[in-house]
Amino acid sequence: MSLELYFHPLASFCWKVLIALYENETPFQPRVIDLGNVESRAALTRLWPFGKFPVLHDHARDQVVAETSIIIEYLSQHYPGPVPLLPGNRDLALEVRFQDRFYDHYVDEPMSKIVTDKIRPHGKNDPHGVEQARQQIETAYALIEATLATRRWAAGDVFTLADCSAAPALYYANLVLPIGEGRPNTSAYLTRLIERPSFRRVVAEAQPYFHLFPG
Repeated sequence: MSLELYFHPLASFCWKVLIALYENETPFQPRVIDLGNVESRAALTRLWPFGKFPVLHDHARDQVVAETSIIIEYLSQHYPGPVPLLPGNRDLALEVRFQDRFYDHYVDEPMSKIVTDKIRPHGKNDPHGVEQARQQIETAYALIEATLATRRWAAGDVFTLADCSAAPALYYANLVLPIGEGRPNTSAYLTRLIERPSFRRVVAEAQPYFHLFPG
């Protein structure tokens, strides 16, 4: 099989790429990485020295592709499917890329800050950083609520790369900082994401690992 994905089933950024793969039923070989295992980690760092996942290895084209948005664009370019995750219209594509960056940087990253603080050694916690992360998510929720007043999906009327990013970000953010009843547009959007078959599959495959999620 040409495509091999190095990932972990619980990681939010890995979910983003898995959603894209499942949307287009793109065949790939899964390679689950356990960063706590020396051999497993070494297999990843041989491809990507930073040791972060996901990483896509395209054996047919002898390409190693890192970073989630780049992986999805790479798949759209070289392994396109029936669901175009990037629109051909340049203005629409720019909005998709903006929303993709928005959910990665202003929802997923601060969510990760809150989660990883829970597993820091005693005395090494960062309460100020956690509070800043919570405030950032609250600000993001407010912007998302306003944006979704006129949209079904993150960047418009169709499911795109931006929704691949939004799904894991909002799913996990809602666990650490609930969206709440005061944001009906955002809550309804998260429901639509959860009902998406590609995302349901990702969540189902992560079930055996959920006990590892802090809190």
